Amino acid sequence: LTVLNAGRRYLKAEDLSGKVFVTSGLGGMSGAQAKAAVIAGCVGIIAEVDEAALLKRYKQGWLMEISDNLDHCIARLRDARKNKVALSLGYHGNVVDLWERLVYELDTAGELLVDLGSDQTSCHNPFSGGYYPVQLGFEEAKQLLSTNPGKFRAMVQESLRRHVAAINRLADKGMFFWDYGNAFLLEAQRAGADVEKKGGNKTEFRYPSYVQHIMG
Repeated sequence: LTVLNAGRRYLKAEDLSGKVFVTSGLGGMSGAQAKAAVIAGCVGIIAEVDEAALLKRYKQGWLMEISDNLDHCIARLRDARKNKVALSLGYHGNVVDLWERLVYELDTAGELLVDLGSDQTSCHNPFSGGYYPVQLGFEEAKQLLSTNPGKFRAMVQESLRRHVAAINRLADKGMFFWDYGNAFLLEAQRAGADVEKKGGNKTEFRYPSYVQHIMG
């Protein structure tokens, strides 16, 4: 429903075939995102660092395909987008890598490959395993969290800054991004990322919350 409403609100489109939605998280609350993309008829690429969560959604049939290869993901995205085929593809990797790859495609091919973006990492709990930094693999990050939580925290904040920088580049070119109310923008702001609304106050973000903007 959220993806459909976002398409109506931001893209002025009832039919989302050929449109691309990128997000992260295939855990408890966020697992339905893959299903939502297919119901909406769009191309959904959902990043997840935890292979167990990814495989669970794949076995449930919520994900049509899974891949840990960004080249393959981009190729599938292009193909499904061109042919207007609904697709839910789970990327086993960090969403920051996916966002930065989409920026690379924009810079090298001059092509904006994503229409809608969001995030459903557990940023209400970012330093205790709710958000994993892009600089490390999943198991490495878990190890660091238990041995050096201070360093883990610093890496999470650096990752959040990179995360937002990539989203901002794509949004400046026409992608529509929203926050799921998962404290992503709040934690990104605390990390020093550029998320404040231009001309707004410190509590106003440049991206809307789905509760206020899409469902409201």
